[in-house]
Amino acid sequence: MRTALTIAGSDTSGGAGIQADLKAMTLNGVFAMSAITALTAQNTTGVTDIMEATPHFLAEELDAVFTDIFPDAVKIGMVSSSGLIEVIAEKLRFYKARHIVVDPVMVATSGSRLLQADAVGALENALLPLAEVCTPNIPEAEILSEMEIKSPADMEKAAKAISERFGCAVLCKGGHDLNDANDLLYADGEARWFYGRRIANPNTHGTGCTLSSAIAANLAKGFNLPDSVERAKAYLSGALNDMLDLGHGRGPMNHAFDIKNEYKQEAR
Repeated sequence: MRTALTIAGSDTSGGAGIQADLKAMTLNGVFAMSAITALTAQNTTGVTDIMEATPHFLAEELDAVFTDIFPDAVKIGMVSSSGLIEVIAEKLRFYKARHIVVDPVMVATSGSRLLQADAVGALENALLPLAEVCTPNIPEAEILSEMEIKSPADMEKAAKAISERFGCAVLCKGGHDLNDANDLLYADGEARWFYGRRIANPNTHGTGCTLSSAIAANLAKGFNLPDSVERAKAYLSGALNDMLDLGHGRGPMNHAFDIKNEYKQEAR
């Protein structure tokens, strides 16, 4: 069985972060492992507290994984400090990790910046150059490309600029009122659009985590990058289309929508 590692924060509500990553990886057919960068107290209405891991402990987590069950792919989510980012980059280089997917979680849905300036610098200088692909949304792509994105043509320019700057492929995610969930992959000097339809489901907590984790899982299984993106988008659409409705805020999607076995059966 192929394996994948997620390096991210914990979400107590189970809809995003480590929990979403593990579900998405498992449902996409790989054995999922995790290294936790932070504990959060959160639910569908917001975050009430955060306790960050120390760089030393995160290093121990990564050593424990890489020295025993070497991951076939690595997904990196939100890492809030430069010290943690530098530890991750050091370990990925040391172990020669492969198929690295970086989801540069920099801007909240509200538009608030989630990373301090030094952490953004560490992300750009230490982590993105190691990535096979990074998966920014529109606000994050604007930061990384240092340009405004107001149209699909702008998405192409920004993705090209990010790819050339950091030497990785870029999946610039649509949405944010720019288009109907159409994503742009810029890789090897070529742009390719992946068209999708906007699903009328307000419960979208964890979509970015889920998409990047599904991409990593498919890369781990040997699919090329375009096929991995296409398969991940189809999985995400299925999870959203299941219309799970939990919690009092922006709820999670159903990562397990495609499970069909006797252990899923509920009591009558």
